[in-house]
Amino acid sequence: MKTTAAIGLITAALAFSGAAADIAQTPASLGKGTAAMQQAAGANNYLFAFFYEKDDEKTQAARKIFDAAVQKVSPTPLTVAVDRSTPGEKDIVQKFGVDRAPMPLVLALAPNGAVTGGFTAADLTEQRLLDAVASPGMQLCLKALQERKLVFICLQNGSTKDNDAAMKGVNEFKADAQFAAATEIVKVDPSDAKEIRLLAQIKADPQTKTATTAFLAPPGVLVAKIDGPTSKDVLAASLQKALASCAPGAGSSCCPPPKK
Repeated sequence: MKTTAAIGLITAALAFSGAAADIAQTPASLGKGTAAMQQAAGANNYLFAFFYEKDDEKTQAARKIFDAAVQKVSPTPLTVAVDRSTPGEKDIVQKFGVDRAPMPLVLALAPNGAVTGGFTAADLTEQRLLDAVASPGMQLCLKALQERKLVFICLQNGSTKDNDAAMKGVNEFKADAQFAAATEIVKVDPSDAKEIRLLAQIKADPQTKTATTAFLAPPGVLVAKIDGPTSKDVLAASLQKALASCAPGAGSSCCPPPKK
C-alpha cells in the first residue's frame, strides 16, 4: 500500500476579528507567551503568536502584515508578541522549538494547543494567516498528530450507513493495550461545511452515504481509508505495512529523513 502525506496544515508540527485582543497582563510567574496560551485556552480562543528577536526593519514590516491580517480573523483571536531573547520566554520558545528558527516567526495556535500554521517573515501573507485557522476536526487531528499519536478520523452522521460496523474495528484497536495510549478517535460529520478542507486533505467525499474511516499516523501519513465496516486486524496490518514502508532503506518518502 502506498502511503501519502494526508494533512498539509502540519507545517509546524515538529519545530496568529474585529480587532484582535492583545494580552494585557502577565502573571509574574509566567512568561508573556505562556500566559497568553493559557488565557486563549481558557477562553476557547485562537492565539496568534509573533516571535521576534530584533526590532529591525524586517521585523517591523512583518509585524505590520501580522497586525493587519489578525484584524480580519473571525472570531476575534488573541495575539501576543514574544521576544525570543527574553529569559522569561524560555518555556514557550523551547515548547515550540523556535530557539534557532529564523526570526520573525508567526505561529497560529488553536484553543487546544495545536499548531495550525507557522510562517517566517518571507512566507508571511494575509491569506496564509487567515487560512491558518483550522476547523474543529482539523484542530483535534493536528493536536493528536503533533503528540505523535495515531488518529482515526471517523466520518459519519445520522444519514450514513454502517456507522456501528465502521466503529467496531476502530474501537477494538483503541481498546488494545498496546495502542490505547497512542491512539485518538476524531468523529466528524462529513456534511459539515466547516470540515470541507479536512475532507479534501484525506480525499473523502462530503456526500458519502457510507461511514468512512481515515487512519493517520504521524506526521500525517494516510495509513488506510476504509468505507463501511472496519476490522482491528485489518487496521493493525495496514499500520504494520505502513511502518515497513517507512523503514530505513525502504525507499519511501512518507517519513522524514534521519537526522545527521
